[in-house]
Amino acid sequence: MTEIETTPYRHDLVLRNASGILTGLRGEAARRSGDIRVRDGRIVAIGDIAPLPGDEVLDARGGVVTSGFVSVHHHLFQSVLKAVPSAISARLETWLRLVPVHYWHRIDEEALQVAAEIGIAELLLSGCTLVNDHHYLFSDRYGYDPAAVLFDTAERLGIRLALSRGGTTRDRSYDTDDVVPMPVETLDVMLARVQDLTTRYHDAGPDSSRKILLAPNTPTWGATPEELKAMAAAARQMGIGLHSHLSETDHYVSWCREVHDCRPVEFVARHDWVGPDVFFAHLVHVDQDEIAMLAATGTGMAHCPQSNCRLGSGIAPAAALDRAGGRVAMGVDGAASNEACDMASEMHAGWMVQRAAGGADAASVEDVVRWSTAAGAAMLGYEELGAVAEGRIADLVVHGLDDPRHAGLHDPLAAPVVSGGSSVRHVLKAGRPVVADGMIPGFDMPRLIARAREVVARLG
Repeated sequence: MTEIETTPYRHDLVLRNASGILTGLRGEAARRSGDIRVRDGRIVAIGDIAPLPGDEVLDARGGVVTSGFVSVHHHLFQSVLKAVPSAISARLETWLRLVPVHYWHRIDEEALQVAAEIGIAELLLSGCTLVNDHHYLFSDRYGYDPAAVLFDTAERLGIRLALSRGGTTRDRSYDTDDVVPMPVETLDVMLARVQDLTTRYHDAGPDSSRKILLAPNTPTWGATPEELKAMAAAARQMGIGLHSHLSETDHYVSWCREVHDCRPVEFVARHDWVGPDVFFAHLVHVDQDEIAMLAATGTGMAHCPQSNCRLGSGIAPAAALDRAGGRVAMGVDGAASNEACDMASEMHAGWMVQRAAGGADAASVEDVVRWSTAAGAAMLGYEELGAVAEGRIADLVVHGLDDPRHAGLHDPLAAPVVSGGSSVRHVLKAGRPVVADGMIPGFDMPRLIARAREVVARLG
């Protein structure tokens, strides 16, 4: 098991010579220039910064500085389930059977650890410092604790991990009955296990590296209406957030209308699943009334454009929700439905698909950066992360502009969104390096690649 060293700075750290800063804030505050002084893990000054004795200097010459990116919806276990041939062109409902349902009982401790390392390495190297992993594989058949594997791996590599503890109290049907049933729990067992995780791991502090959310797989199929209300009440009593999938395909809408005589957002609103402590992945198929309800209640959208494109699900109205005053953040989703799970390609895709759906001015570079930083951090309860501003925690990224795709840019600060790929030089978590010169310090990448091949061969 590779150990990662994160040596603290003994003096102030000063980032110098960047071409500019994308702050993650709105309006004129979205761009700044100058150097950045970090002290005790926080940004204390931005601008023309005089040197002090003992300063550590990080040369960001020619690069662009952003806050650490936030992926608000992920499935790390799927990083060993990329490009499964039988499902590469399947829609969601068939893909669910052919990938997560087909493989879930084969994910042993080694497979989960390797998958987590792949996903976290990919995220770190694309500038992500905080990920919300929606993990729903908890079974008495496992001889290990999935939460412990995920949190231990995140700590070793240096990323902040929010664990959305998934699961279901009701099994759902698929397009065939030839499946090994997914794990099912009673409501009491699920809530007891979430409470246990909250006691063991949840840290509500501003610089926390560990959080827990309650996250049934889907509110429409995964629980009864009465259980949904009980889950919402329990989560609020525990002081944790609520997360799930919703309206990913048109099937969510047709099923909900047939069974509950309403659309999905109205259904969850009836059962206490709206509010600033709730956010849903996807929300592709929502109408104007639902957008207004999401905005009015502060219920968030985790926009996952590449997965939605890959599965043919459609384009979520992220820009429309943002313009309506709603909350939008970005998530890369699982690697089994998004084979390149890095934040740079996700941001580029988000920028492009919003324009494809809503016109050339639908989403700006600054909008996408905000969704991927400050908005995502706030959605996960981190009000002091997500922005390059005085007083904020110094989760920072230096993006290099040294590749051919960056040559010729008239606006270099647009590069992290418009160029469509990662060129991350340095990533800091509260001022400490977790990526240096494009590498994760002390991490044996060739060994991980070899272990990934072995796991994929074993999974079959």
